Amino acid sequence: MPPTAGPNAEDVNQKLLDQYTEIARLAGALAHEIKNPLSTIRLNMELLAEDLGEAETPGQRRAMTKVDVVQRECQRLEDLLDDFLNFAKVRRLHLQPTNLNTVVRQVLDFFLPKVEAAGIEVLDYLAADLPTVLLDREAFYAALLNLVLNAEQAMPDGGQLVVRTFETADGVALRLIDTGCGMDEDTRSRIFKAFFSTKRGGSGLGLPSTRKIIEAHGGDISVQSEPGHGTQFTVKLPTPARLSAADPQ
Repeated sequence: MPPTAGPNAEDVNQKLLDQYTEIARLAGALAHEIKNPLSTIRLNMELLAEDLGEAETPGQRRAMTKVDVVQRECQRLEDLLDDFLNFAKVRRLHLQPTNLNTVVRQVLDFFLPKVEAAGIEVLDYLAADLPTVLLDREAFYAALLNLVLNAEQAMPDGGQLVVRTFETADGVALRLIDTGCGMDEDTRSRIFKAFFSTKRGGSGLGLPSTRKIIEAHGGDISVQSEPGHGTQFTVKLPTPARLSAADPQ
């Protein structure tokens, strides 16, 4: 009897994608089920705060303090669930030929007033005539915004953020260098893991979401950092295969 052909790589990849899609669907459904009673709790806390009105007695002030704590924790959990739903969902990218510099400038223009107010100087070195890459502009904008936010939070006392784009052998790259507090080796090895965060109240999903988006574009992200010497993130994206003259589409 002839040997039975094993599953090819495409079948295996499709099976894994189907499994991931089902897990993501179940996780999303669970998160929604948690959000509904959580919203009810937060609403009732708001009503209770209105009933208490202006706290006058020590007992009322203690009660208001407890209400405030519950409200803050409810809001924190709702924000965490929103971040998780965004991280877990299967993202269908709408890729379009795009100049990487265009998205970088959009993020910097949006974020410039905030970083300037924080005493951060932005230095951009965007290479001219970059090859075109395929980007889902909305998704990549969100990923890049996460990186800039991370850099801003690493420089609470101000500093510099260097943003550079350049061509590589098989695509383009984006490099963000901040002069912030930096990271030790243990932190650096865990920053892309879900729910790991060094920030109080952080969801720990910002950088994992960023990596997920970049890898969905066929790219990769790496980090170099040392305590007290800042951090450098490098994002590499492939350029699409050149279209043949016989197929202008």
